Amino acid sequence: MLETVNLRFEFRDEDLETGEITSDEVLHGISLKIEKGSFVAVLGHNGSGKSTLAKHFNAILTPTSGEVLVGGINTRDKKRLFDIRKSCGMVFQNPDNQIVAAIVEDEIAFAPENLGVEPHIIRQRVDSSLKAVGMYEDIHSETANLSGGQKQRVAIAGVLAMSPSCIVLDEPTAMLDPKGRREVLKIINHLNKSKKMTVVLITHFMDEAAMADRTIVIDEGKILLDGTPKEVFSHIDTLDGIGLDVPGVTRLIHRLRADGFSLPPDIITTDEAAGAILRLLKKDTQK
Repeated sequence: MLETVNLRFEFRDEDLETGEITSDEVLHGISLKIEKGSFVAVLGHNGSGKSTLAKHFNAILTPTSGEVLVGGINTRDKKRLFDIRKSCGMVFQNPDNQIVAAIVEDEIAFAPENLGVEPHIIRQRVDSSLKAVGMYEDIHSETANLSGGQKQRVAIAGVLAMSPSCIVLDEPTAMLDPKGRREVLKIINHLNKSKKMTVVLITHFMDEAAMADRTIVIDEGKILLDGTPKEVFSHIDTLDGIGLDVPGVTRLIHRLRADGFSLPPDIITTDEAAGAILRLLKKDTQK
């Protein structure tokens, strides 16, 4: 679905007085493939390059060198820009920066209308997209009166109305309260598991990354770790070294193992930890 080949990107700035151009390379030769239907989380601290990478998947940015392919289309091909963005939609951190219409219904219809979709198909997409995110009852509501979580769900519905096969979400829960986070994460998981949509989730929350099939850790514009969440979170010292945490239960199990308790090293959820500790206690009781 998505592929980068030796992707390099630098921000360039020109001094208006001297004309001198300075550059800062943010991505340093990233090569990766994201399979259709997969759920990939991209982790990294602020300034690591993860959001810059995300913007390449939607052709908001294009490589300084190397290539980015979206469904086989090279993002340098300006004639295929609409095809790229129809294929791979993007949801940003702040929904207020993405919502343009005053009424929910108009917001969802905005992108399909601009793509020249037939009115009766737009009607179907508006209804189905809002139902998919649990916002159909608010179809006539004013977007300004929605909560943060509701706005983010509307932003996701707006992307779904373009009927993409892939959705990239750039820290979509960073500005939400716990309830809003749960709502959005439930939708993301549903889109991947039930709708078979390719999901790329940019995040700094470890529990969100633990939901994914695959976790990629970006540090200083390079891929540091790439594997299943269990594989990635087992590298506690490496993650600590770049200022990233691991799920609390993973750290707990790590400490218990260091104290000599025989527990699996790849535990990342509370249920897994509880089950493993209970089995250990039963085993000790039977001795």
